[in-house]
Amino acid sequence: MSVVSEPVAVPGGRDVRGSLDEPDDRAEPTACVVACPPHPQLGGSRSDRRLTAVADALTDRDTACLRFDYGEWGEGRGELRDTRAAVAWAAERYGTVGLFGYSFGGCLALVAAAEREDRETEGSTESLAAVSALAPASRVGDGTEAVDAVVAVERIDCPGQVVYGSRDDTVDWAPVVERARERGLEVAELTADHHFVGQAGKAARVVADFLDGRV
Repeated sequence: MSVVSEPVAVPGGRDVRGSLDEPDDRAEPTACVVACPPHPQLGGSRSDRRLTAVADALTDRDTACLRFDYGEWGEGRGELRDTRAAVAWAAERYGTVGLFGYSFGGCLALVAAAEREDRETEGSTESLAAVSALAPASRVGDGTEAVDAVVAVERIDCPGQVVYGSRDDTVDWAPVVERARERGLEVAELTADHHFVGQAGKAARVVADFLDGRV
């Protein structure tokens, strides 16, 4: 399939740049998934191969994907703000919006999804159709300002999925998986390490299969 990727500047007060991937040979998509990259201080970017694999799998299903880079390092809270801004951008342009994140980005995706009800209460039309987290870190930062995915899972009220590698010893994913199972979210295990070496395409298909039909 032919795919077109366009640069995007996400408004919101921080320098957030993205790439919008859409199928180029079919009808204009009505759904978009926002993809959050891994830790920016460890080289995470919108070009991460797990994100591009998910984008490819989504465009194969006629769903657009907005991959974005975070603004200047903000201890997790700034990057969460960037995630909200990217979702808001997509919500203004598409009928339905989903959220995906890998590693550090998986933590942010779950927390942003948990805040959905609060945004709607404030009168926003922004909402999420579904959220998927691949190998999510359970927590970013320390103290009261920490971004906590385990606590967030308790409050997610849209369809959710957590995908993890059974050989992953890079992030502390186990508390997120345990809580996700308790809440009835979909949980998928792959025999893989944190980086899904040789299995990025398989992981992407698991994510896209879940999001397809929900967004």
